[in-house]
Amino acid sequence: SAPACCSARYSLALLAFFGFFLVYALRVNLSVALVDMVEPNRSSAKNSSSSVCPEHSSSSSAPRNSTGEKYSWDADTQGWILGSFFYGYIVTQIPGGYLASKIGGKLLLGFGIFGTSVFTLLTPLAAELGVGYLIAVRALEGLGEGVTFPAMHSMWSCWAPPLERSKLLSISYAGAQLGTVVSLPLSGLICYYMNWVYVFYIFGALGVLWFFFWMWLVSDTPETHSSIAHAEREYILSSLKDQLSTQKSVPWRPILESLPLWAIVVAHFSYNWTFYTLLTLLPTYMKEILRFDAQENGFLSALPYFGCWLCIILSGQIADYLREKQSFSTVCVRKCFTLLGMIGPALFLVAAGFIGCNYALAVAFLTISTALGGFCTSGYSINHLDIAPSYAGILLGITNSFATIPGMVGPVIAKNLTHNNTVEEWQTVFYIAASINLFGALFFALFASGEVQDWALSGYHLHRS
Repeated sequence: SAPACCSARYSLALLAFFGFFLVYALRVNLSVALVDMVEPNRSSAKNSSSSVCPEHSSSSSAPRNSTGEKYSWDADTQGWILGSFFYGYIVTQIPGGYLASKIGGKLLLGFGIFGTSVFTLLTPLAAELGVGYLIAVRALEGLGEGVTFPAMHSMWSCWAPPLERSKLLSISYAGAQLGTVVSLPLSGLICYYMNWVYVFYIFGALGVLWFFFWMWLVSDTPETHSSIAHAEREYILSSLKDQLSTQKSVPWRPILESLPLWAIVVAHFSYNWTFYTLLTLLPTYMKEILRFDAQENGFLSALPYFGCWLCIILSGQIADYLREKQSFSTVCVRKCFTLLGMIGPALFLVAAGFIGCNYALAVAFLTISTALGGFCTSGYSINHLDIAPSYAGILLGITNSFATIPGMVGPVIAKNLTHNNTVEEWQTVFYIAASINLFGALFFALFASGEVQDWALSGYHLHRS
């Protein structure tokens, strides 16, 4: 095998890491800024009859900046603003996978993030113009980000040797978690000391900067890379030679009839239900139920994703070690990691709803719940590349389309269930998420596969007649 240090494939993983870091920073910053963009609701504190926790005010002496414009959006409007991103996001998943297989992932991923960054820069202007404009801009950001994961999966199908798959993919996608980790508290601090508009300006500008590096340093395949070592090129191409299909047409029907693919769909949908519900509403939960102020809130909202980031990096190393050195079968590794990454979070999530105002435990349980989810990256998350490397981008487009529905529906349902922000209402939200998770884990364990499917190989058309 070719050494990892300074190799083209690990350079690609690193640049992709920063790309996904920005993808998530651009997606999450609104959840924090929104708390500051909305006029504080004075009435809700009085009329809530529930047992609400006491306030933990950190006596910070720094003067809080309050020059940012405030808007009077009610809870339902906020739900729509937070959900609007996913309406754009779902549209470009399958086209993204298909386009990546035709024009390559480099341009698609590059311009996807570039477009998102530009619309992020326009967010404060859109909010000023009215809520409809803001929803439209967020939906357009979603369109741009929708192509990123399918495009990346498509690139990895040409770049990742099978036994390094978990490692390379977990490095590149871990950027998403770290983006969440850094942008949640950083957005909180920017809102606190500057003004919420800078949340959008700073991250948007970084995205534009990344785009230039990406276009300059990356290429779609090992063959077209300008400075790749000969040994590495040969190593990657020879490791993939029996895995890829040369046929030009996409076998849509066998893809849609494939049970291993539906196993990934169900797992992906279930995992994202919990993930998105927490991603968009954790700042609210911490503010309304656990009563943290925004500054603490940013750091504590970020903790779970830091745990998740560690678990993703670790699980990628462990998964490939088990497959390579301990000769565990691919399907066994994918199933075990998925079960661990979905049943663990479900248990801790339900527990988090039952510990009342012990906020240290609440934060600990939410952190463990989200962190364990990181194991799924080496579970169902890269299983597309095991069952059909040639069509991995398209398969990810399909599963991610279904998996985006929770992003659209989950926060809206959760906001509707928590009109009074009582602990009991939040317990219901956690129960729903946990039961969906359990179902997804069991379905995947029953029907997943680790082998390249017949329809994804070159000779497939010859045997059918």
